[in-house]
Amino acid sequence: MALCNSSTPPESELVVLVVNPHKDDLLSLRGVLPSNWTLYIAGDAVEAKQILGQVSVPVILCESELPDGNWKDLLAAVAGLRNPPLMMADEYLWAEVLNLGGYDVLAKPFNLIEFIQVLSMAGRRADLVG
Repeated sequence: MALCNSSTPPESELVVLVVNPHKDDLLSLRGVLPSNWTLYIAGDAVEAKQILGQVSVPVILCESELPDGNWKDLLAAVAGLRNPPLMMADEYLWAEVLNLGGYDVLAKPFNLIEFIQVLSMAGRRADLVG
């Protein structure tokens, strides 16, 4: 999955846009993420861009391949935002993600502790740069 940084979420909450066409992944995420986190869900890049046009999101968790493109297309789309979100991608894309301005990578299957720590750190970093 790929991660992107926008405006500051409330202190006790992290706002995350999850862009993933796989319903099983989405169900797993909902079951493990802290209840005080706000999740916006998009199945493809078009839907993600619509959400980003309406809501300020500091962190994007994006599947590497989408039905209508990939994480790079979404990264390019958010780069023009005033406070672009932080993006993450899977381990195969790690060097490319970092070189293109992404934040970090998360490998599947997710290690729950690492997953929550990385997203939390991305949210804190978004606070500092936003």
